[in-house]
Amino acid sequence: MHRSQVAIDIVQSRHWVFDLDGTLTVAIHDFAHIRSVLGVPEDSDIICHLNALPEPEACVAKTKLSEIEEELAGRTEPAVGALGLVRLLHGRGARLGVLTRNTRKNALTSLARIGLANYIAPDDVLGRDEAQAKPHPDGILKLAMRWGALPSAVVMVGDYRFDLETGRAAGAATVHVDPSRAFRWPELTDLAVGTLAELALALE
Repeated sequence: MHRSQVAIDIVQSRHWVFDLDGTLTVAIHDFAHIRSVLGVPEDSDIICHLNALPEPEACVAKTKLSEIEEELAGRTEPAVGALGLVRLLHGRGARLGVLTRNTRKNALTSLARIGLANYIAPDDVLGRDEAQAKPHPDGILKLAMRWGALPSAVVMVGDYRFDLETGRAAGAATVHVDPSRAFRWPELTDLAVGTLAELALALE
């Protein structure tokens, strides 16, 4: 595990925000296929593209995206170490939130399926309708305000560049979870781990 100079602050943090798909869950989204189904250009961000469509067309596409995501949520599995890490942090009295580009409904379905619903309050789960989509810092800022914490006291945990950019934009610490251990965005990363189980070991 690579540690940065702020790793000690991360270990001691009591405010944690997690990405959902690919971080707390095993990554099963085929974004190339989703783009193809929705007619989104290969290099375009899916949500930004749909938001820019004319209203009738956007409504149809967003409904189709929700249907795809709902099907995926119904068969998601927990990421390695997810349950152990969340239980550890919950047991310490940490505030736990989820910030996802998915919908809150699908996020709650996924959390229930992977056994985490009892550890993360539904109001602390923000989807794309509750906060501006990552990498905008809106979601972290909203959770920090709700918790009565400074954004700098929050840790953002995710598997993709958007998660890390969100943390940076909010002034939060960042943890990159990458099972491949490629760690492609070191300039955005304060702590890099291969799994959430590895992160849990660092906290013990």
